[in-house]
Amino acid sequence: MSGELKGRKIAILATDGFEQVELTDPKKYVEAAGASTEVLSVKDGSIKGWKFTDWGDSVRVDRLVGKANVDDYDALILPGGQINPDRLRMEKPAVEFVKKFVATGKPVAAICHGPWMLIEAGVVKGKNVTSWPSIHTDLVNAGAKWVDREVVEDGNLITSRKPDDIPAFSKKLTEVVAKSPQHAHA
Repeated sequence: MSGELKGRKIAILATDGFEQVELTDPKKYVEAAGASTEVLSVKDGSIKGWKFTDWGDSVRVDRLVGKANVDDYDALILPGGQINPDRLRMEKPAVEFVKKFVATGKPVAAICHGPWMLIEAGVVKGKNVTSWPSIHTDLVNAGAKWVDREVVEDGNLITSRKPDDIPAFSKKLTEVVAKSPQHAHA
């Protein structure tokens, strides 16, 4: 696996309350495959994870999402956790970044509650997706076709349901990014 994503740069969009393993595990996976990552957020400094039932570790923010350029990245990861996407979908710069990123055709991978950001960006209509079960109705109401599988790929969207799906989610993201055109980075 080492090196298949060499030269690739992947953005991870999150804020306080992200499900810790849904950010840290895919990040480690794509970095082990050779990619560099940047954590984008709506606040400077660091963001605090949620570790299943309580607050977890902090992760350093590399760049404010409002100052990030979609052209600088080869893929976007949207971790879940209930708190994280619920806060992010209220932040115009975060929603606009997701909308612009999906429009580029580059891979966008959302897990658990992460697809809430895809709903807010208006990009799920007609798409096959999966998610944490509690947002199933939200996705259907936004025009998506919801399926219960560990990982679903439809166009440039990759979705998964929960932390148990992270290995399949990370593997699928890596495969899709490795096959996609490489973009120039600033």
